[in-house]
Amino acid sequence: MKAVVDQDTCSGCELCVETCPEVFEMQNDTAVAKVDIVPPEAEETCREAVDDCPVEAITIEE
Repeated sequence: MKAVVDQDTCSGCELCVETCPEVFEMQNDTAVAKVDIVPPEAEETCREAVDDCPVEAITIEE
């Protein structure tokens, strides 16, 4: 699976980084996915970050 952050939508709240630092990091004022493929051990927390994003800026491609 792959996580994608919409840079135009991201509000920079850092919740995804706090929830799943294995996948997300901040670059300037927005979050980015720092890995191409989400590691299997981080899939659950990555989905949690998607669900918790207040502006729905993160999507998952299976």
